[in-house]
Amino acid sequence: MENSNRNMKLVWVGRILSVLATFPFIMSAVMVFTKNPAVSEGLKHAGMPESLLWPVAILETLCVVIYLIPATSVLGAILFTGFLGGAILTHLRIGEPVPLQITLGILIWLGLYLREPRLRALLPLRKCSNP
Repeated sequence: MENSNRNMKLVWVGRILSVLATFPFIMSAVMVFTKNPAVSEGLKHAGMPESLLWPVAILETLCVVIYLIPATSVLGAILFTGFLGGAILTHLRIGEPVPLQITLGILIWLGLYLREPRLRALLPLRKCSNP
């Protein structure tokens, strides 16, 4: 019974982390859909054409939806990894730091790891024992 309660706590922590990790992507997409001028400026700053605003917003939205649906969450994490890889490369190309993008990637995978028992079984973390 104690192990079951611990597992449920891990699942809930994972769910909370997963939702928190998706907030920046949701906000970014909402800003595009509401035509916030700051998004256009950010894309110009990154050296990307404004024509990419809608495709990027749609991609962010799809990643969030696929990631938050339990049956497709692993695929969503993989898609987010690719998306964040592109974001990291873009920021590095223009000389900007990337800790936020790296942190989001870690949170996405940590949230999934905690809420998905099959992933924990596939990649178990074990305590090191002293010889």
